[in-house]
Amino acid sequence: MPAAAENTIRLVPRRSLHSDVLAALRDMIIEGELPAGERINETALYPQLGVSRTPLREALKALASEGLVELVPNRGAVVRRFTLDDVKQMLEAVKVIETFAARAVCTRATAEEISALKLLHSQMCACYRTKNRLEYFKLNQDIHTGLVRAGHNDPLSAMHAGLQARLKRIRYIGNEAPEKWSGAMTEHEEMMSALMARDGDALAEVVGRHMDETLKRVADQIEISQVEITRA
Repeated sequence: MPAAAENTIRLVPRRSLHSDVLAALRDMIIEGELPAGERINETALYPQLGVSRTPLREALKALASEGLVELVPNRGAVVRRFTLDDVKQMLEAVKVIETFAARAVCTRATAEEISALKLLHSQMCACYRTKNRLEYFKLNQDIHTGLVRAGHNDPLSAMHAGLQARLKRIRYIGNEAPEKWSGAMTEHEEMMSALMARDGDALAEVVGRHMDETLKRVADQIEISQVEITRA
């Protein structure tokens, strides 16, 4: 496990142990403290998170159901590693769902749902200005989730949630370079303008383009990771 993961103390409050342990581990995966392909050292995590074996094991099972870790016989929990083809296929599926939702939200969403999305966007913009990348990312994901939910198609929302969970770390690394982050932010500004106008075709176009650009933004990082595996 990397030194950063060993030295960082993330004490988890007792009030909501399972959800807090789950959130802490998920953040560690998203930020790369628990790298893709690495076995999760449970013994090291007990004192780091300030929890016992049972809540940690429950959180790892939940992450496995989300697709962020794999429970491997004789190895334990391993952070899942995706190939570029894996990511391409998942982003294609997300694109289909979100472009459908983009048209649906413009005709089906309530005024309250539109206002909620606008508020999330404003909060995300504030995080962009302060360069708080993790909170920006979480709000970004909330916007995509809220957009699909406001399209009022429950089966598609469920499918989208599963894909979003698997892509968390991948999409997070897509904004590591300033120019990539700036590009993603510009696309979100376009998305919000189209949503405020309830222009379904314009929103579908920019959402689809956003997914295409997301693949370009993450591709080099995934390819570097695959080269590292080959050399290992």
